[in-house]
Amino acid sequence: MIFLAWVSLETKYLKNLPAYAKQKTTKNEDKMEKREEFTAALKEALKAKDQTAMSTIRLILAALKDRDISARGQGKADGIDESEILSMLQSMIKQRQESAKIYCDAGREELAEREEAEIEVIQRFLPKQMSEDEVAKAIDTIIRETDAQGIKDMGKVMGQLKSQYAGQVDMGKAGALAKAKLT
Repeated sequence: MIFLAWVSLETKYLKNLPAYAKQKTTKNEDKMEKREEFTAALKEALKAKDQTAMSTIRLILAALKDRDISARGQGKADGIDESEILSMLQSMIKQRQESAKIYCDAGREELAEREEAEIEVIQRFLPKQMSEDEVAKAIDTIIRETDAQGIKDMGKVMGQLKSQYAGQVDMGKAGALAKAKLT
């Protein structure tokens, strides 16, 4: 009886809330989108019994949780945002590429193949990567917008590139292109 009274009060209260109080903000929806994508992919991997995908997605979620905890310590109550998640995924891919190369050099092909399989799983969550020509055009545009004159302005250019094209650009290759254009 008490439970039914509580449910009816809660329902009555929720009906009387203004529309803006019931809606999520777009910032939170964007932020949660990747997180929900990870969770949905983990459920699919569990159903399909795909061990590689399950372990890789669990590693992604663990890294995300670790970064969220670090962000909360810096005063970001909501954790990391979408661009930081994409940056995290790119760094995970880079780590696995380096590991695969080391394994190949050491003659451990089975471990290198496992790293490559993990890279494929992580890449599912990244947006389409820009081609080298597209990156060069983006760098040219940013150089014009920021009025970069020389190598001393490379930090401005790379910061803009990272914020505008998070997850779409290999920052190592982009850095070399930007340096060539600024010198």
